[in-house]
Amino acid sequence: MLNYEISGSGKEPLVLLHGFMENLSIWDDMDTYLSEKFILIKIDLPGHGLSKVYDHVHTMELMAKEVKKVTDYLNIGNFHLLGHSMGGYVSLAFAEKFPGLLKSLTLFFSSYFADDAEKKEQRQKSLRIIKEAFPAYVNAGVPNLFNPNEKDFLEAKIDHAKKIALSTKNDGVLAAVKGMIERTNKMTVLENFDGKILVIAGKHDGAVQTDLILKHLPDQTNIKSYLLDCGHNGHWEKPSICAEIINTELLHHLPKNLLF
Repeated sequence: MLNYEISGSGKEPLVLLHGFMENLSIWDDMDTYLSEKFILIKIDLPGHGLSKVYDHVHTMELMAKEVKKVTDYLNIGNFHLLGHSMGGYVSLAFAEKFPGLLKSLTLFFSSYFADDAEKKEQRQKSLRIIKEAFPAYVNAGVPNLFNPNEKDFLEAKIDHAKKIALSTKNDGVLAAVKGMIERTNKMTVLENFDGKILVIAGKHDGAVQTDLILKHLPDQTNIKSYLLDCGHNGHWEKPSICAEIINTELLHHLPKNLLF
């Protein structure tokens, strides 16, 4: 079973899924702000953190099924699910397969679009670099995930993100890349999901197409979106603001489409 940790003294279960080359420790900066409101179930996805590599390809559906084994083991249902980046892709696959278990779905600096041809080609090319020069891959790529206007201020966070990425199993990284190449458009998941959908995005996010994601969201009363002045890593760049939105939005209501 996947490695997981539980914290928090709240009543509502919130399952947190990290992104590519991350692990469950990425939520540490937000934990303080969320722990009074939620029971936090933080999970290491396959091939990341302390979780094993399951196959040579980790599809989003495979990872979603492994996440369900954890929630089944903990006997939780009707819970909130939040995924950062790749964790958002896994969350969408989970919502597609097991919608009845979810109270809400949060895409946290993530996308419901499949990779376009250019992105798939980039991922294919990255496989060789990951095999042959993984430290260079991490050192070149991780800083680009942060707000370029605040890199000096975020230097310690960037170094921390690099350290986590470098600790990720090489086979797990390769399996995740292959799985992300295969993923499909999940617009219909948003259209058919009955629970609350929360989208938190960054103005300076170079990893996903924020403008298109927000522009093409279905016009439904159960969907709310928020645009923050940060890059791809709101959990490190704006932890208190992100937590405030999550606390208030998942437990109460805010006006639609706020700008921070």
